[in-house]
Parts: sequence; structure tokens; C-alpha cells
Amino acid sequence: MPRRTWQWSLLLGYPSDTVRTILGRSDRSKAGTAAEGDRSEGDTRRRTPHVMKNYRKNDHRQLASIDSRQMDSLRVFHEVARALTSNLDLDSLLRSIMAKMEEFFGPEHWSLLMLDEETSELYYALSTGLDEDLLRDLRLRSGEGIAGYVAATGNALVVPDVSSDPDWSRYAEAHPELNLRSIACLPIRHGERTLGVLQLNNSELDLLPESSIAFLRVLCDYAAIALENARHVKLIQHLSITDDCTGLFNARHLYTLLEQEIAEHTAKAKWRVVPIAQPHFSLLFLDLDYFKSVNDRHGHLVGSRLLAEIGNLLKRTLGPTHAAFRYGGDEFVALLRGLDKPAATELSRLVLEQLAQTRFLTGEGLSLAVTASLGLATFPQDGATLHDLIRSSDTMMYSAKDSGRNQLVVANSSAPSIHPTPSTSRHS
Repeated sequence: MPRRTWQWSLLLGYPSDTVRTILGRSDRSKAGTAAEGDRSEGDTRRRTPHVMKNYRKNDHRQLASIDSRQMDSLRVFHEVARALTSNLDLDSLLRSIMAKMEEFFGPEHWSLLMLDEETSELYYALSTGLDEDLLRDLRLRSGEGIAGYVAATGNALVVPDVSSDPDWSRYAEAHPELNLRSIACLPIRHGERTLGVLQLNNSELDLLPESSIAFLRVLCDYAAIALENARHVKLIQHLSITDDCTGLFNARHLYTLLEQEIAEHTAKAKWRVVPIAQPHFSLLFLDLDYFKSVNDRHGHLVGSRLLAEIGNLLKRTLGPTHAAFRYGGDEFVALLRGLDKPAATELSRLVLEQLAQTRFLTGEGLSLAVTASLGLATFPQDGATLHDLIRSSDTMMYSAKDSGRNQLVVANSSAPSIHPTPSTSRHS
């Protein structure tokens, strides 16, 4: 590979042929001249500093021959590549890439549409020059409209001058509100997967060199790298805080969220001018009764599936406002956000009832009954620090076990209050 092309490829992290296209020229002739010069100097190990100075001078002359727009494209390449290696925040990365695109091409309006993998629909992630309130809830099916066509086929659609194309000129006349003069719509792809679509309207494409379209494709590739990196980071973050057996959060994430809750509630109480009741949240510890007998009788695989079903029951019962965790083994924890002791007690009793009345693993030909011992503590009266609150709710849970199991024990300043499972449910 010619030395100069190799340098630019290394700098930009992109295939050399694409860089040559962006630069709008080939290095082959200059590479040949450089190669002859190398041979005339003999063994490369014996080159003198004077020869290296000549190379640097030649480099400066070659750089001077690159016009300002080509230098702009190289600068944009470098800045976007640097952003990709220094920032993992998807939103800021995409905004950085799109800002460079807007600076280079100057479209009247542009939009970045992302593909929802679950519904296979496009939605507007970023846009400018358009009414974002109208676009926020808009969804495009695959094959629908310009962006849908590009997403479905994976083929770019570039029309530098709408008026010179019979089909598109008729389309523009039928939609005068769009004021279409040029269209550039390119897929954002990673491997064989379409991740999104970039659409630019009314850029001066007819005045730009052919290399500019190649430059736009490279920006789309950078956007694809950012999206794929963000997807992997999100997956890794999810795995790091999730229990793989139940799908609930793990104990590590419990400590993180508890620290955040305590810091937030402490800050709110500190800055209140008028003293009012302190904000609350509660912590519920739950330990399954006689779970070891399930493993002994049915095996550990059945035990793991039972834990997963109990995790799903907790999520359904608690709802999206609160968070459930697998603390370890057959112990679970629930963070009850914004609930004082009476409200948390009511929700905890519902969890106790649901557990006692549900039959588990019926789809596998089993009908397992499960009960649990629950302990409840509330911030800040039962513990103003993370460890004090956990210790308080954990102690109440053991009190429930010592008192006969299958019941809820609530921390109290005078004496713990015991709530056995009712024989009939008020929620049935």
C-alpha cells in the first residue's frame, strides 16, 4: 500500500479505497515516484536524516495540494473517530455525528430514524428543521415512504436534483408542503442488519463532488458503529445488574439504587425551608419457606424455574414504580419507592397473599404451593443509612421465620407488628 494512503487509513480507521474516493484522487502515480526514490537511496536501514527531511517536505507539498473541502472532510473524519473512541453515550455521539454532517452538507432539514427491532418500525430519533412534536409518535412501517423503502431494501436513494427526475418531480409536485429540491436517504447498516436511516432534504448535492456522497456513506458507517457499540454497552450494563435465573435486578444493583434513594431523600429534606413530614421509601425482605425441600424432591432445575416464576409474580404485583431484586439463594428484596409504613405494609401483605394463593409450575405438570417470611422496614425511621435499613428489614424477616413463617413482620419503634397471611384474600 502506498505510504501516504496507509497514513490516512491509519488515521481515519477506514479502508484505503474509501479514503482515496473522499480525497478525489489516486495515490498510485505518486506512490510509484516515491518507490523509485526509495530504491535510489539503497537499503532503507542506511537512510540519512537528510532523506527523511526530504520526505517530510514532500508530505507538506502533497498536503498543500489537497483543497480546503477535502481537508474539511478529513477533519470531520478525525473528530468523529475521536468521539467514537472517547464517548459511549449514544445520544451525544449521534448528535456529534449529525452536527458534522449538517455543517458539511447544510441541508434545510434532516432526520435520523431508528429501527425498532421488536416492531420493525422506524421512529424519529433526531431531526432538525422539522416539527419534533409531530414526529415524536410517528412510526413508519418497513417499505413505507422514502425512509421505509431504504430501510427495507438496504439501498441508498440519492436524487441531487428532483426537477430533473420525472418520477420525483411528480412526487414533489404532489407534495408541495415538502418543498423538495434534492433527496439523500441512506441506510445505516451493521453487517447485514439495518439499524436506521439518515435522510437529508434540500442539500446542494448537485454542486458537490462525487466524493461527497462517499463521505456521507462513511458518516452513516460511523453512526452504525456508534449504534452497535451502544447496543453492546447497554447489553453489558443490563447483564451486570441482572440475575440470570429470575430476570430481576441483582444484589449489586440493590446497593446502588438504595444509595441513590437515600441521597435523594436526604437532599430533599435538607433543602426544605418549611419543615414537613420527611419523604419515605420502604424495603421489603422476603425469604421462601422450606425452599430446600423443593430442590431435594424435584431437583435444582425445577427449583431454578420456580425462582423464575416467583420473580415474575413479584414484578407483576409490585408494578413498574417499584423494583424487585434477587438477593441470593431463595431470598428476594423489594424497593418500595415513595411508600411510608402504612402504604408499604398494604403492598407487602398483597405480596404475601399472592404467593400463598398461587400454584407454581402448573405448565410443567406440577402444582407447587409456596409461602414466604417477609420483613419490612421504612426509611428513615427504621434506618437512616443503607446498612441500618437492610439490617432492620432483614431482622424483621428472621422474626417472621421465628414466629411461624408465612407472615409479614413490620419494624416498629416499640415492638414489631406481625401480619399473618389471611385465610381469605381481600383482593380475590
